Amino acid sequence: MGIHAAYTLPFPREDVWRWHTRPGAVTRLTPGFLPMRVEREAASIRNGTTVFSLPAGQRWVAKHLDDGYVAGHRFTDVAANQPLRAATQWRHEHRFEDAGETTLLIDDVSATIPEAILQPAWAYRQRQLLEDLSFISSLPAVEPKTVAMTGSSGLVGTHLRAQLTTAGHTVVPLVRGEAGPGERHWDMDDPAPDLLNGVDGVIHLAGESIMGRFTEEKKRKIRDSRVEPTRKLARLAAESGVEVFVGASAVGYYGTNAGSFPHTEDDRPGEGFLAEVCDAWEDAANAQGIRTVNIRTGLALSGAGGLLPVLKASVNAGLTAQFGSGEFWMSWVALDDLTDLYTRALLDETVSGPVNATAPEPVTNAEMSAALAELLHRPNVLAIPTFGPKLLLGSEGAHELALADQRAVPAAAAARGWAFRYPTVDAALRHELGKEQLLVSQA
Repeated sequence: MGIHAAYTLPFPREDVWRWHTRPGAVTRLTPGFLPMRVEREAASIRNGTTVFSLPAGQRWVAKHLDDGYVAGHRFTDVAANQPLRAATQWRHEHRFEDAGETTLLIDDVSATIPEAILQPAWAYRQRQLLEDLSFISSLPAVEPKTVAMTGSSGLVGTHLRAQLTTAGHTVVPLVRGEAGPGERHWDMDDPAPDLLNGVDGVIHLAGESIMGRFTEEKKRKIRDSRVEPTRKLARLAAESGVEVFVGASAVGYYGTNAGSFPHTEDDRPGEGFLAEVCDAWEDAANAQGIRTVNIRTGLALSGAGGLLPVLKASVNAGLTAQFGSGEFWMSWVALDDLTDLYTRALLDETVSGPVNATAPEPVTNAEMSAALAELLHRPNVLAIPTFGPKLLLGSEGAHELALADQRAVPAAAAARGWAFRYPTVDAALRHELGKEQLLVSQA
């Protein structure tokens, strides 16, 4: 019972250890396909406590043991709360050993949980750590940055914040409610003049969710939460001497009928409500005197939320993820590739203007459905009639969201030689749904 996993990382032990000591490490290593989320991270891996939220209001409290800690070489955590402590008898020892100029990372878990259940999570952790360290090593050499971020508690913001902090940067969440430790209150209609004091860069993710029926009130909220708040924040960033403003946008910029050819960042905006909003949103982000990057995000694939869990549930229920004929294009991106692109846009001073945050290989809806069904070992026969999303979202919402035909490619990323972790939809789905193998066979 439990699991023993060991593999070699092509980085010095000091670097691998340092990554684990930084805020965000446990968030980066927690698979989205597990029914647990990080509620509070340990302040120290020597003797701190991490709390995970579980279904039905339950929690997993992981206590780090002082007597299981050797700086630079080992830390240990156990399940500390009942009934999980008695039920799992969980003890996890993380060991770091020199292997020449590389690191042998050893995980020893003693628990009542069978190895077969733990293996998908450990394969994810191995891949995540290797890819994160490889990505950090590919970044330009810069001094640690202080980054203000709106939308830091959302799906993208949570993982981007963790990625930046594990890379050694400081993230200051801008929140609309009462500010907690390390946060600043952001009045989106009238931001305080000193809001961005001491900040090197701004990442602006916040905006009304586009999911839901496209009523006039919903459309007003979508637009009003993006355009003017972005304009005011970007102007304040420029006036405050901030180096860079990285703003969210979307491939909706190219319109709902953008599948006839691959769209690059040089193409004009298309037609439709979201195309108009994205065009105005990007324009609002461009303040004079500051480097500005507009991240045109595709369909972000994550096991933790968004579209993928919905499609997975449909396939597991015996339906498919295909709407009608499935001939329309889906410009998708793995969540980790999306946060990579935000990070590069922030730190690479040569980047400005629009950046398509989409994988190099967009797929049709039918191809997405077939890939999911094959991975989950389910039939791919019963397509969902197109009136289904229309009932949920209304006709306009369905055509703008679920049935949008959008074929965008990352030309700006390709021109700079930026590598994608998951360039194919099969690779992305395997990672996000726990279908990878351990990098090294267990001893």
